[in-house]
Amino acid sequence: MPRTLKFAILAMIIGLVVVVSFALLSATSKGGSSDPIEKLATGSLAKLDTSRKGAVISQAKFEGPDGREASLSDFRGKTTLVNFWATWCGPCEREMPSLAALETQKGGDNFQVIAISVDATEDKDYAIQRLEELTGGVLDFYFAPPEKWEVVYDSSARGFPTTVIYDEEGVEIARLAGEADWNSYEAAALVDAITN
Repeated sequence: MPRTLKFAILAMIIGLVVVVSFALLSATSKGGSSDPIEKLATGSLAKLDTSRKGAVISQAKFEGPDGREASLSDFRGKTTLVNFWATWCGPCEREMPSLAALETQKGGDNFQVIAISVDATEDKDYAIQRLEELTGGVLDFYFAPPEKWEVVYDSSARGFPTTVIYDEEGVEIARLAGEADWNSYEAAALVDAITN
């Protein structure tokens, strides 16, 4: 085989390896995204979704910790992480301690975690007790029983747990369907990025 043909074949193989490697890296990396929030969708937050970015916060009413009516728009002025959960949902209960840890670490004037129970009315007392047990009292109890699920529908929560993050103006930044570790480096970095 002529020497030039050997070099040509070798060059083609090297070129093919480079192209395949680049394609695989692009497919598995968030690095190509221009959205800074999408770039943070790694590790425990790999399922972070920004497809509804810009959606406006629901005005629907639900029950606040004091038993009075509340709405998500009451929290305008601070970035809010809204978690829809239920006691009958194993993944919801598993992630609740990490949500409490995030509130302890990052909560304050600029950021708050809001956990809204979607349990049935007759299970309200049990849900209050479980939230206390799971979070050590760090998170306040908000309640949207099935007859007040308008906030759930307005927020496009398709299952539980669903977490939706809104900016201080009440506009959606991102969401995550399913369980996540909110007591993670990725979650802390996300909160820092959206509150600074």
